[in-house]
Amino acid sequence: MNFDIKFDFQRRERLGLIEAIWGQDKSIDQLKRASEIVLSKNEVVFITRINSKKAIDLLDLYDDARFYEEAQCLIIGENPNKLKTNKKVAIISGGSSDLAITLEAKLALEIYGVNCKSFIDVGVAGIHRLINQLEEINKYDVLIVCAGMEGALATVVGGLLAQPIIAVPVSVGYGVSKNGETALNSMLSSCSPGISVMNIDNGYGAAMASLRIIKSIC
Repeated sequence: MNFDIKFDFQRRERLGLIEAIWGQDKSIDQLKRASEIVLSKNEVVFITRINSKKAIDLLDLYDDARFYEEAQCLIIGENPNKLKTNKKVAIISGGSSDLAITLEAKLALEIYGVNCKSFIDVGVAGIHRLINQLEEINKYDVLIVCAGMEGALATVVGGLLAQPIIAVPVSVGYGVSKNGETALNSMLSSCSPGISVMNIDNGYGAAMASLRIIKSIC
């Protein structure tokens, strides 16, 4: 079936954010057409949740395409309008199993020129690892916290640090973890006040929420 792709080029004017392309449920032909349309407007192509098979086709087509397999993200071109800010984002995760989500968030932020750093394997099961990093994490202006299992890391960070916190439940864990549902409910029920919670595995959404915060305080 053939249909027109209506890309939201006015989003940057309205929100200061560009539209990303969801790769998981699009055919390679749809992804090619979407990429052509975006590049024709001198915008950067940012595709999330794209598998290696689809990515290879786009890598063959565009010399400046970069595929980040662990994050399942593909980028073509450069963002011509990066943010001019000294604000920084820390991306904190409970374990290396959360890596794909943290990388998705990191890539999304870097497209906009935002300085960010990942703090991996600082989960509550070895809470001394988090305590050892607190002084460094406290230097950042916005905190993204990614965690699976029971998702307690966001509550702990929220009880120790004052920055805006965006929690991302990750679909990692045994049995009743239910593909991230337990972490989601735990974060929504957090007793640390003021934590914002994204949907399960939504690293990209957390990055965009961070950008909104940064743009409001610049």
